[in-house]
Formats: sequence, structure tokens, C-alpha cells
Amino acid sequence: MTKLMQISNEYLEQKIYKMRGQKVMLDSDLAELYGVETKVLNQAVKRNSERFPASFMFQLTADEEEFLRSQIVTSKTENQISKEKRGGRRYAAKVFTEHGVLMLANVLRSGQAIAVSIQIIEAFVRLRKVSLSYADIAAKIDEIESRLTGHDDQFKIFHEIILPLLEAPTPGRRKIGFKPGKKDNED
Repeated sequence: MTKLMQISNEYLEQKIYKMRGQKVMLDSDLAELYGVETKVLNQAVKRNSERFPASFMFQLTADEEEFLRSQIVTSKTENQISKEKRGGRRYAAKVFTEHGVLMLANVLRSGQAIAVSIQIIEAFVRLRKVSLSYADIAAKIDEIESRLTGHDDQFKIFHEIILPLLEAPTPGRRKIGFKPGKKDNED
């Protein structure tokens, strides 16, 4: 039995991208994690195409691949690499959603694919929790800002009307009562 690798959470989370409003992973990254060649992974998907509807997997457009390359910060495009090495991708990359990753493990049927897919699904879940907590925080900030916006007018009135009244000097008054050392008719 082969030794199953434990992959760090950070590494997995770096391999998850957002495309078409969904969190996805590249076929080449999944193939590396599952311990198979990208070609083998895509052949398994092709043989089991009925298991991979558009909500589980889709092929990237040229623009999406270019955007992804800028996110990954690669120095050369696939076409440049393939011309130099006489290999590389002939087709656009496929990406898999969380459900597609799980289905891949079922299709590949290896112990490593199953173990790694569990770790990947857990990474998807962690990212979802983080994004939900960010949404909660953003909603609370919006609520606080809306409350403070209403208070701005009240603070303006307070500064314009009430504060000047508090700072106004009180008129001098004559003190009432006996003052030692003064005569009564000296005031």
C-alpha cells in the first residue's frame, strides 16, 4: 500500500480559485494531488462524462485561462511552453467545483484520490465558513455606518446650537451679603 500524503491546508486553499462565481480547482492541480497525470485524469472524466454535469466541471475559455495565469503569476503561456518543449496542453484547462472534486475521487478509485479529496472538501468548507463570516462582518459594519449616518445630523445640531450655549459667558452679578472691611454705603 502506498503512503498517503498529508497536504497542508494553506497549500490546498491556494489551489482553489474563483471562476464564474464558483470556487474551483484546476485539473492539473488535482492530477498532481491525486498522483496521476493530467491526461489520465481528463481521460477518466471523459469516460465518465455523465457524472460531470456543468455544475461539477467546466472548461475554461481563453480569457479565463489568461486571467488565471495572471492570478497564478506564470511567466509563459501554455502555447509558448508547448512550442519550446513540443508538449503541453492542447485543450483548455478544465476546472472542478467542490462536487466535481468529490466525483473525481469516485471515478479514479485510488486510496490517495479518496484521502486527498477529503482534505480538499474540508478546504472548500473552511473557505466557505471564512467567506460567510466576512459577509456577516460586512453586514454589521454597514448597519453601524447607517446608524452613524443618522447621528451625523444630530451631532451637527448639537455643535451648532447647544455647545455655543454652554460656552457663553455668564454676566457678572453683584454678590449679596456682608463683605468684611467695607462699609455699607460704599457700593
